[in-house]
Amino acid sequence: MIVKEPILKQRIRKTPTSFSWVDHRLVRQRYIESCTHAQSALYLFLVCVSDARGLSYYSDKSIIKKLDMDVQSLREARAGLVKNSLIAWQMPIYQVLSLEPMANNCRSGQMMSMSELLGGVK
Repeated sequence: MIVKEPILKQRIRKTPTSFSWVDHRLVRQRYIESCTHAQSALYLFLVCVSDARGLSYYSDKSIIKKLDMDVQSLREARAGLVKNSLIAWQMPIYQVLSLEPMANNCRSGQMMSMSELLGGVK
């Protein structure tokens, strides 16, 4: 068995008291695989700056400066994240959306039973 030891023990990550976090389902359910680099950068930025409800009011100008993007790259990244149901956007508000388990199954092309689609509702 491999024993995992921190490389820098004085820098062990702790859960922050702020609301910034990244849901592991982003990788486990393969959402990240449908994102370009620009989309991933924008998503991570929005996760970091959003409040407890996933809301952020950063302007395009500020995002472009912080992420070193041009206007077209930001527009394309935002459109891709909206299309993949990772964010909602209505100027000037961004909302990082919860990751829905069913979205992964639909995206992967796997067959699902009606009970799986309905989430076990009887």
